[in-house]
Amino acid sequence: MADGEAQTPATHAWANTRRAERLARLEALLQDTGSARLEEAARVLGVSSMTLRRDLARPGLPLALLGGHVVAAGRGSGGYALEQAQDQHAAAKRQAAALAAQMVRDGDTLFVDCGTTTPHLVESLPAGPALTVVCYALNIATLLARRPNTRLVLLGGLYHPGATTFTSDEALASLKRLRLNTAFLSAAGVDVAHGATSINFNEVPVKQMALASAGRAVLVVDGSKLGQLRPAWFAPLSAFARVVTDASAPEAEQAALRRAGCALDVAPPAP
Repeated sequence: MADGEAQTPATHAWANTRRAERLARLEALLQDTGSARLEEAARVLGVSSMTLRRDLARPGLPLALLGGHVVAAGRGSGGYALEQAQDQHAAAKRQAAALAAQMVRDGDTLFVDCGTTTPHLVESLPAGPALTVVCYALNIATLLARRPNTRLVLLGGLYHPGATTFTSDEALASLKRLRLNTAFLSAAGVDVAHGATSINFNEVPVKQMALASAGRAVLVVDGSKLGQLRPAWFAPLSAFARVVTDASAPEAEQAALRRAGCALDVAPPAP
């Protein structure tokens, strides 16, 4: 039916039924992926991006369009600012990061993710080993620049001040050419069924390229992130050789991760 052409009650009901079917399929898709790019979701549903945009524009839906991605409405869609998050659960972040830093060996090439846990990882790195460290966050680069015996590779591009990160196609291409011993990844949510998720969609391609380029990947999160789900999915938990957290992690969430086959390391509380 052409735009602007009047609908009969029968065609109106048919259109509503088709729309409801599309949205139901989309909800099922997001249960597996956590989020989906608008164009990819439209392709899977067999409609145009504009049609899907119109579907999602209707009020009261459990889905929303955020940053070119379809997400569950109300799930982690708020803004993120590094300075607001850096002091939350700081002791737990230090404990998890210190345990993860023990995995580093002399001569390693590492990727260190953005966020407020990974700065503690950098500060926990032993001073002796010579390392090459790749990062894309200004706060991480600033700490690494002060560290001895370190070759720093900063991936550049468009600056995102909220998370102090840089992103660009050139940065992804550079990361693709590298081979990393270990990629240390952070997440805003860790869920047994839905994997590792972030708040910021622009971080997803960098995280995924680091995962693809690394001999092993280690997820480093404080205990408050377990059982949480954020809109920007970037990896299943099976992508990580180890998940490192701290003793504040709920015991039920720890048990669920182990039942799912995750190699979980829990840092003891500080004395």
